[in-house]
Amino acid sequence: MPPFAVPKIDISAWVGPGSPDARAAVVAAVDHACRTVGFMQIVGHGIPDAVITDFTEALDDFFALPLDAKKQYVRPSGENRGYSPPKSESLSYSLGVDPVTRMNDFFEAFNVGTSAAEYPGSTATAADYAENTWPTETTTFEPAVTAYYDEARRVAHTLTRIFAAALRVREDFFDDVTDHSIDVLRMNNYALPPGSIELGAELTGMGEHTDFGLVTVLWADQVKGLQVLGQDGSWNDVAPADGALLVNLGDVAARLTNDKWMSTLHRVKPPIIDGTIERRRSAAFFHDGNADAVIAPLPGFVTAESPALYDPVTVSEHIAAKLGGSRAGRKNVSAVREAARLAGTRG
Repeated sequence: MPPFAVPKIDISAWVGPGSPDARAAVVAAVDHACRTVGFMQIVGHGIPDAVITDFTEALDDFFALPLDAKKQYVRPSGENRGYSPPKSESLSYSLGVDPVTRMNDFFEAFNVGTSAAEYPGSTATAADYAENTWPTETTTFEPAVTAYYDEARRVAHTLTRIFAAALRVREDFFDDVTDHSIDVLRMNNYALPPGSIELGAELTGMGEHTDFGLVTVLWADQVKGLQVLGQDGSWNDVAPADGALLVNLGDVAARLTNDKWMSTLHRVKPPIIDGTIERRRSAAFFHDGNADAVIAPLPGFVTAESPALYDPVTVSEHIAAKLGGSRAGRKNVSAVREAARLAGTRG
């Protein structure tokens, strides 16, 4: 088995004008990454440096607020909006796997996403597309986060066009399952005040999990912490290359392709360097699909030799089961295949 590596792919031929040969090369590289790793380093994405600079400064402004100020933006767990304090989640529970201790993930986060009002005339409701909460202590947060959100969404849409070409389905195939997609931007912070964590205690930065939807576009600091599961059961450190976004597939992509494309397990270890916690930030844009879209293996991926591995499920039902595990502590008993992969890991 070749050494673990996350391929670096330049998608500029799909962001702007590109020759048929250049676009075909991108499609082939993306398809290979989806089948062998489930992660890729994306460059040529077209997000301006200034947008990312303003965005990261806005994250700093918010996460620097006192904990009590941030806690006023906590929302009910099922809404997937607002602030999540440290140790209020346990991502491994989304796989139906018991964590070492309940609700012990080390990170804090803030979530924004699409609201039902953005999809007039569709079936979108507030139950799946909640309104956003915006902090009032900083005037830079909402405009900077919105600008980055729009860019990350554009990148996700570009990727679905590449996916359609790789899967050899019609060009607008993903429009049917993403034209009122549940999109969420989760901004994570792995730095807590001194003394709030006992070094040496059992810490989980973010527990082992797969992402829930179609594709994730991740911006992150180049600070060690993210680990991705290799096909040999090993955990491997991954950090974004200079100027790159990390992109990975979620469960919806795996279900559509009957596991020919990989929704890869990953986790975040606490960034502890020389006995102290190093600050680490990340922002994951989740392009999950329409709440009412029924996801099942595509006919081209189901044969007598490769029967369907998944029963049909709506995106909303799938996400609710996963969130019920990570946020509410209800073990997700439907994640049988993901839990089996986790059981086979080394270390």
